[in-house]
Amino acid sequence: MGLPLSKIRMKTRRNMFTQSLSQSFSKKKNILRLLRFITFSPSSSTSPPFSTNRFSMARNREGLVLLLDVGPAMHSILPHVEKTCSLLLQKKLIYNKYDEVGIVVFGTEETENELAKDIGGYDNVAVLRTIRVVDEVVVDNVKRLPRGTVAGDFLDAVIVGMDMLIKMYGAAQKGKKQLCLITNAACPTKDPFEGTKDEQVSTIAVKMAAEGIKMESIVMRANANGDVDEKIVEENDHLLNLFSSNAIAKTVYVESPLSLLGSLKTRRVAPVTLFRGDLEINPTMKIKVWVYKKVSEERLPTLKMYSDKAPPSDNFAKHEVKIDYDYKVTAETSDVLAPEERIKGFRYGPHVIPISPEEMETLKFKTEKGMKLLGFADASNILRHYYMKDVNIVVPDPSKEKSVIAVSAIAREMKQTNKVAIVRCVWRNGQGNMVVGVLTPNVSERDDTPDSFYFNMLPFAEDVREFPFPSFSRFPASWKPDEQQQAVADDLVKMLDLTPSDKEEVLKPELTPNPVLQRFYEYLELKSRSTDAALPLMDEAFKKIMEQNPELSSNNKSIMDAFRGSFEVKQNPKLKKTSKRFLRDKPSGSDDEDNLMITYNAGENRVDTVGDANPIQDFEAMISRRDNHDWIDKAISQMKNRILKLVEDSTDEGDKALECLFALRKGCVLEQEPKQFNEFLNHLYELCQERKLSRFVKHFTAKKITLIPKSEAADSDVADEDAGDFTFKPEPKLES
Repeated sequence: MGLPLSKIRMKTRRNMFTQSLSQSFSKKKNILRLLRFITFSPSSSTSPPFSTNRFSMARNREGLVLLLDVGPAMHSILPHVEKTCSLLLQKKLIYNKYDEVGIVVFGTEETENELAKDIGGYDNVAVLRTIRVVDEVVVDNVKRLPRGTVAGDFLDAVIVGMDMLIKMYGAAQKGKKQLCLITNAACPTKDPFEGTKDEQVSTIAVKMAAEGIKMESIVMRANANGDVDEKIVEENDHLLNLFSSNAIAKTVYVESPLSLLGSLKTRRVAPVTLFRGDLEINPTMKIKVWVYKKVSEERLPTLKMYSDKAPPSDNFAKHEVKIDYDYKVTAETSDVLAPEERIKGFRYGPHVIPISPEEMETLKFKTEKGMKLLGFADASNILRHYYMKDVNIVVPDPSKEKSVIAVSAIAREMKQTNKVAIVRCVWRNGQGNMVVGVLTPNVSERDDTPDSFYFNMLPFAEDVREFPFPSFSRFPASWKPDEQQQAVADDLVKMLDLTPSDKEEVLKPELTPNPVLQRFYEYLELKSRSTDAALPLMDEAFKKIMEQNPELSSNNKSIMDAFRGSFEVKQNPKLKKTSKRFLRDKPSGSDDEDNLMITYNAGENRVDTVGDANPIQDFEAMISRRDNHDWIDKAISQMKNRILKLVEDSTDEGDKALECLFALRKGCVLEQEPKQFNEFLNHLYELCQERKLSRFVKHFTAKKITLIPKSEAADSDVADEDAGDFTFKPEPKLES
């Protein structure tokens, strides 16, 4: 009879057999026999040792065996492995409390597994926990993993884990049995007695696929150093890739504790289709497609209200809280309105319009279920900020070969021509609305994965928010960075690059856990043990998600200092939460050093007049109001009048009038009103000439007041050279 896989691995370690398998079977027949009799024990030729002790696994359960490398090379990262596994099990207690978990460690000095007892071999592999329903005990187990003393063979651990799953579940519930291997894959695997390691791994992978066992391998490469044998690492990576080629398996390589925390998917979400139906190209051509969610925000678990009113002796109490609402005309009356006496109403101006449920049902938009192609557009026309809600993936019906070919042909042509498809979607019958979305081609790089589309919902006109902001191109040149400032900014961006070419990308979305969720799960586990549990400190790994890496900043202090020194940095005054900010900058030619961000609390007092006491603050407050566009013109007009009055009544050098003029110029630049200021400046010059205000004119000339040129406001009719040459001429002196 064929030899079991366990016997093949035993021969690898103990060299118990001396004759070749090819003496009894041809190579092809031998492999078939191996696959057929892989579960037979040498101690019994009539019944398989992997026979299940239960008829089948419950439909919503998953059987998971953790294969953890605890050898000396893993000691520095075992605390992070413990953290990752404990978070996995904590989430299972919340979302999948009927899942079953086993734990196998390898690299230990002791050997404790059934295969070693039955047939020998499989040294340095220990079963810490047999497969049982997840509980608080298993959480404690993974928080105190043993520290091994020898290099472990991950293939031995895989065989032991497979043996546990097959004995527990048999061939039932394919896809609900999973192995999770966490190792650095830096230790050698033993050579087989016959054949190659590739053949051996392929045989294991084929059996794994036949039994419906999935495998996820997480390879930690954080502590790779000169002591690691690159040939061994390369060989082990190759063997792990063979699992992916011959079984339902994947391998993830991580370099940091943070990536390790995110690499293990801690919540099992069953793939459920949002839509199964036709993608209608035209009335005579339809493609069968399925739609799944690709990205969806995971939220905190729903908190349920709990009642403690049930007697402690009632073991069947549900402790549910039921809430009833009573509707009354007034709070004082005791008469309760029946459901037929109530109706929904919608405000329309000062009135409330009642609409009955029957009328609401009639108003619903009724259309047939399906996806209809409306046309194609250039990908550049669909801006990224148009995407709304979650991302879905549209795949061809796997049972329809023509659908797979049709989707592939359209997706590849769209990618080649840089096009996207605009579609109308109604996901289910009776849906009260329909959506318009964009299909982006997703051309697969793997031969065993069909091409597909990503679907993103697009906004209607009512969904788009337009906020008018001045264009940066219309700002004066003095407001734009010079070459030196741009250079230091470039260095800053390069310094904080999260995608260095020689290292793992930092904060990859698929490897970055949500620190809010993880902190909640950790605290919930503590509260389950003690109601007085204190909130734990934030884990250092999670801090890296929310804070800038301090090592990165300290190692590039010169770049940070250069950036800080290239821009004027001044402390802003403390602001109230209801305050609005107004930029008060130095006017051109001003010697004023007070170039701060000043504040005006518009929430407390809406200014509608430029007064005598604080004309500049009043002016800034008025032009900042957005409840009516007329405030800008009113503010400019009133400021002009205030300046004229100050000039006419001036008995000093006219400092207050000049400050108001500076503020007016600044406001006109910000609001792009150059003509109003330029006309007023010419009028002010003529007024000073007529009234012979020589003192004010001298002071005006010293400050070099200029018109607003085109470089500061595009609507200006004044060229830059004309604005710079414009000054007030002093009055000619009269000869005595």
